[in-house]
Amino acid sequence: MAVTISAFDLAAELAGEHPLHVLDVRYRLDKPDGRDDFAAGHIPGAVYVDLDKELAEHGAPELGRHPVPSIARLQKAARRWGVHKDSEIVIVDDFSMMGASRAWWLLDGAGFTNVRVLDGGMGAWRAANGALEIGEGVAPAPSDVDITSLHVGLSVAEAAVWPEDGTLVDVRVAERYRGETEPLDPIAGHVPGAVNLPGVRYLAENGTLRSPEEIRAAFDEVSGGRPLALYCGSGITAAQAALAAASAGIDVELFPGSWSAWSNTPGAPIATGAEPGGAA
Repeated sequence: MAVTISAFDLAAELAGEHPLHVLDVRYRLDKPDGRDDFAAGHIPGAVYVDLDKELAEHGAPELGRHPVPSIARLQKAARRWGVHKDSEIVIVDDFSMMGASRAWWLLDGAGFTNVRVLDGGMGAWRAANGALEIGEGVAPAPSDVDITSLHVGLSVAEAAVWPEDGTLVDVRVAERYRGETEPLDPIAGHVPGAVNLPGVRYLAENGTLRSPEEIRAAFDEVSGGRPLALYCGSGITAAQAALAAASAGIDVELFPGSWSAWSNTPGAPIATGAEPGGAA
């Protein structure tokens, strides 16, 4: 099943008679609370989703900046959104599909069967002259959905040994991978053994995903034919990369704690420079 939908196809589906749930994860790194942006204009019928409060847990620094939420937290949120496991769900955002990809990855890992992301987000919707609604949005009837399991991805310990038999991919910008700068976390560098594949390799200039062929070529360059696992700063951009991989039919694992968890783990080795092993 497709993991993304174009703005034109979404407009057509919204005009149809089949129920469609639109979740809006309006989130930016510099502005985590996007309620005012949502209120200023969103897809008609959309429900606002708070990434920090509904798509992440809060805990010790070694868990990272955006730990995977508990089953209870995600279930409470999904019930508020009014969705069921078989609901047709389209997730949107206005920040390169990062927040939307996080929601997609979590819901997919919780057993929801029909979840897609708006390719290109609200930028694509506006470019397609999609209708906008102003205000706080709808308050759907709560659902009684049960979430009994949740895929949580790799732990720090599991990420540490992944390069032994697979390829660990750091999708941050090259400067952060090399350890030349680190604006958010306590130590600069990368996980020893990880290779670098910045998002520009699988995102087009207009904010949509590149073609499946281009995405496969980008991941093939770094994978060496081995199993892939992805990480970033705090697991959000890595979810975007996982969405790109899925759109090209590539199976990947996610290290959701990412560099924020690794760099806060006492004793975790640090590599710097352009090579996977770097200067540990």
